[in-house]
Amino acid sequence: MTLAAVIVCWLAMAQGEVRIEHPNRDRPESRATRAVVVALLLISDVLLVIVTVGGWEKIQGAKSVQLAYIVVYALLAFHIARWRRGLLPVAAAFAIILLIFAAISGPEWFTRDREGFANPPLDEGIIGLLTLILIPLQLLLIAFAARGFLQKWSVEVERRSGGSQPYVAQPG
Repeated sequence: MTLAAVIVCWLAMAQGEVRIEHPNRDRPESRATRAVVVALLLISDVLLVIVTVGGWEKIQGAKSVQLAYIVVYALLAFHIARWRRGLLPVAAAFAIILLIFAAISGPEWFTRDREGFANPPLDEGIIGLLTLILIPLQLLLIAFAARGFLQKWSVEVERRSGGSQPYVAQPG
């Protein structure tokens, strides 16, 4: 598209002749995928909060990482709920990292569930179980984020006001 065509499109949009539609967002499978991704992010976030609060005294050196993940997952859920397709790969990347952390730290909580260790506010077995539950949640999050990315939520179609034909800038 030439610069002149872009300017014509902007001018037409400013005059109210053209509106932008996102046809892939209207499909039921896109809406379902978005809902699942947001739900998985929020469920993971709740589990992270429980694990963080329950094991706060025993989390060594990872407190800032835990808090950062809680904030990032909440922000990702908010923005993906508003159709920000570009954040789906970011959510998948964070899920991969969290999956690795959970796979390493989950079994370690069970080794602390013995006599002689200081007890955190929540039982170590429960914290270990919740940490291991994060693993399949993150696998699902990765799969659904990839599915959402392939659904091309950001595709835009310009439509003329009052008509259904796509807007085509006239060469000028």
